[in-house]
Amino acid sequence: MLEDDKEMKFKSVIIMVIFVWINFSALSYANNDELYSLTVSVDGLRNSKGIIQFTLYNQNDTIPDEEYKKYYKMEVGKINSGSSLVIFRNLPKGIYAINILHDENTNGKVDKGFIFPIEGLGFSNYDFIGLTNQPEFTKASFKLTSNLKKSIKIIYL
Repeated sequence: MLEDDKEMKFKSVIIMVIFVWINFSALSYANNDELYSLTVSVDGLRNSKGIIQFTLYNQNDTIPDEEYKKYYKMEVGKINSGSSLVIFRNLPKGIYAINILHDENTNGKVDKGFIFPIEGLGFSNYDFIGLTNQPEFTKASFKLTSNLKKSIKIIYL
């Protein structure tokens, strides 16, 4: 009878492990359906110095972010023939905005002259930046509900 109890407990544990594994596998599979990739490219770089810093934001009031402390994810791209490209992977659907920096001296920040940046900048949904068109998250944001490609215009002031 003691052997029957041990065998029953062992079978119960095996059934529980299988049940948990099936549920975890189903949950993982369902979550993978909700993850997307975002391919971001930039063309028209004025030179091949430095790197391109691609910064992704997912919250209001995070842009501008000159010190790069409020971002969601960051990738660094190499410059090849005046262009650069990165892919942000495994992103949940949501609202995002992109900021790029042509970081010519690779110091990780926006270098400025008297007032304006001396390195190239770009933001999603922006063709120009000026005193009347300063970057902000609500203007730069877009919905990500599937795999997406975005091309960002580089702006040198």
